[in-house]
Amino acid sequence: MCDTETLADQIIARCQRLARFSEDEGSIRRTFLCPAMRECHREIGKWITPLGAETTVDAAGNLRIVCPAANAATGSPRLLIGSHLDTVPNAGAYDGILGVVLAIAIVSALKYRQLPFAIEVIGFSEEEGVRFGTPFIGSRALAGSLNEELLNRQDAQGISIRQAIVDFGLNPAGLSQAKVNQNTLGYLEFHIEQGPVLEHAGHPLGVVEAIVGQSRLEFTFTGHANHAGTTPMNLRYDSLAAAAEWIAAIERGAQNTLGLVATVGAIEAKPGAVNVIARETKLSLDVRHANDDTRRSAVQHFRSQAEEIAKRRGLKVRSNERMDQPAVSMDPFLVQQVEEAIRATGCEPYRMVSGAGHDAMIMAGNVPSALIFLRSPGGISHDPAESVDVGDVAKAIDCGVRLIEQLAASSEFQS
Repeated sequence: MCDTETLADQIIARCQRLARFSEDEGSIRRTFLCPAMRECHREIGKWITPLGAETTVDAAGNLRIVCPAANAATGSPRLLIGSHLDTVPNAGAYDGILGVVLAIAIVSALKYRQLPFAIEVIGFSEEEGVRFGTPFIGSRALAGSLNEELLNRQDAQGISIRQAIVDFGLNPAGLSQAKVNQNTLGYLEFHIEQGPVLEHAGHPLGVVEAIVGQSRLEFTFTGHANHAGTTPMNLRYDSLAAAAEWIAAIERGAQNTLGLVATVGAIEAKPGAVNVIARETKLSLDVRHANDDTRRSAVQHFRSQAEEIAKRRGLKVRSNERMDQPAVSMDPFLVQQVEEAIRATGCEPYRMVSGAGHDAMIMAGNVPSALIFLRSPGGISHDPAESVDVGDVAKAIDCGVRLIEQLAASSEFQS
């Protein structure tokens, strides 16, 4: 068995090991700065000790592992490699986590190389947006975009992001120190595809050219609660029925717009009793498209439909925008370098667009960034059945090592 295959087996075992650290017994859920995240950091720390790297946790809860450059000069340039350590509820073991564990394996494989830049592995504290309805808290800290409005957002228990940071034993006053500095050369992220494209095309690795734009909103329909048995159908102000009509309209609209995806993924009806007409129904809306104008036009259309449905039914509706993330292109030079590295592994590179958001889309606004996908067997993600093929992981290690060697030899990258 070759070294990359040995490392690939180790990576898969380590991802499974981290899957044990969860807020839920019997399934994986690890949200922003929960106690399980501390256990995750502790376990990763054991793997880092032999590498002689410096490990810290910044004020946003990001795990940061710095392997110095050959000259070990203070302020030497730095290449970032990472992904996120948080998960969705009932998650698989590889979404995000694989990218962090893979980065550590790549650093291990490069241990005796004389590199002209330091490598910093980052395990972002939050990407999924589960706890606060706001994604990318970890990478936003590196981008310097965790503003007061974001820090004051609260979870279902009324705890703000700021308070969660304090409760974890960190100091929000240090957030400015988490921001990337001018000596940062770029950011690389390995991630499972979370879809069926690579498997369908027969490629183990893909190079992402761009990440689609995203809109996330909350809508609340408000009517009147009443008795389910005594209120005639024509005299009801049923917020849940209005929401259902609107969901069907969203589905039709997305099906009729090429490349658009729109999802209502969460719904909550109050008072939530089987024999009571719903007074209030709150829904999430997630809209994505590679063209920002098309996406924003669709969001406005869905807003108008919600208002029309509410008015016709004698209800009220309000909306709250949680995110408007523009589509992001990856750095052309790094994309080309990733292609060369993939080709050097004996694979044909496959260019693609990511329909899912990733930390790379936040980082790309600050430093040159690249995103490399690994094939997802069955196209499954955000589910316990999520998996990776050991051969694909071995190819990713090989690609990562070759890519960093290419960048180390490139005057264009370091200029």
